[in-house]
Amino acid sequence: MSNLSNKTALVTGASRGIGAAIAKRLAADGANVAITYTRGADAAAQVVKEIEAAGGKAIAIQADAADAKAVVAAVEKTASTFGGLDVLVNNAGTAIPKPFEEASLEEMDRVVDINLRGVFIATQAALKHIPDGGRIINIGSCVGERVVAPGLTAYAATKGAVKMFTQGLARELGPRGITVNNVQPGPIDTDLNPANEAWAEPQIAITSLKRYGHVDDVAAMVSFVAGPEASFVTGTNLTVDGGTNA
Repeated sequence: MSNLSNKTALVTGASRGIGAAIAKRLAADGANVAITYTRGADAAAQVVKEIEAAGGKAIAIQADAADAKAVVAAVEKTASTFGGLDVLVNNAGTAIPKPFEEASLEEMDRVVDINLRGVFIATQAALKHIPDGGRIINIGSCVGERVVAPGLTAYAATKGAVKMFTQGLARELGPRGITVNNVQPGPIDTDLNPANEAWAEPQIAITSLKRYGHVDDVAAMVSFVAGPEASFVTGTNLTVDGGTNA
């Protein structure tokens, strides 16, 4: 029997990249999976198609992480479709790759609304359904602990907040056996941060392994903390960054 058989997971922002890899991995582990997306309905449908082709069950729900009503509705649809919710993965995120003094208020609001406020909203809504022994997994960033390059100040601030949110919520939910963990990727090869572009060179240079990671590297860590073998792991910040923060 797979580790997550008879479980249901919701992965936000999972039409591509790290989120899509997480959704596919959790489905491969036996979970029913719901994913949210903002744009890119075709990409989200493709993720569902691949999960179903492999024998899993999945649905895609359009819900901007900054839209509170849409996020709550996505949680409710997940629970009603699959009969519950056991694992929440707060993956949706965005960044402003520019000097802080050049960022507009609208851009900063968007980063806060998606990376932090969106996590609050999804988690609070999910906790109405997640049973004792459930899992909440946040996708932070290695820059939430150490900012290794300029241009990510606002983004790093939100990911640092997610780190502390994880630790605080783990304290609150411990008596229920619900674990709360923060997986912090470093340079990962995605269409938003491709390993073959010029701006990848300085990122690779500061890793210990001298290469980018793969989306499956992050998905594997999420799979572990979502599973039964991680029942005593909570309030942790698990960095998957090839030694960027070493």
